[in-house]
Amino acid sequence: MRIKEIIVVEGKHDTQKLQSCIECDTLETCGCRLTKERIELIRQLQKKRGVIIFTDPDVPGEKIRNAINTQVPGCKNAFIEKRLAKTSKKVGVEHAKPQDIKDALSHLMTYEAQVSETLSLKEFHALGLNGRNNSAQLREMLGNTLFIGKCNAKTLWKRLNMLGLSVKEVEHLLISMNHNRSREV
Repeated sequence: MRIKEIIVVEGKHDTQKLQSCIECDTLETCGCRLTKERIELIRQLQKKRGVIIFTDPDVPGEKIRNAINTQVPGCKNAFIEKRLAKTSKKVGVEHAKPQDIKDALSHLMTYEAQVSETLSLKEFHALGLNGRNNSAQLREMLGNTLFIGKCNAKTLWKRLNMLGLSVKEVEHLLISMNHNRSREV
């Protein structure tokens, strides 16, 4: 598998892991503190080759992702489930299996500042994705199913709209997830 875009990761271990299972070029953020120079470099790389943000599935990783997406329009995003990228003590892309990395990179999402609303907030709430006892669990399952990461209600609503999903499509996914879950039990 060869990736044309530059993949932005957090550290050298992420780079080593990615390059052991796919052909790619990476740029390391070296932690949470993104300098103006690093953002400008990402902006230039986005213009020349495109950028994929592939940060760890934790709070610092989301902060880095949000900072880049806010300042550099049009970046693609790859998400990996926390359970697929962790050891007993650490969480990170470098701990994921090669196939899980390839799966994440085959389900990319592009962040857009202005997104057309295909799913209203009222419909989102009616689907039970916020304000109910099991809402967090439903959001996590839906995020994993769509490869868009675990998110709070507001972020999931934005990402569902970025994907252009309608209330019927999300409803179908939720029914399908519940059906699959009941078969596993």
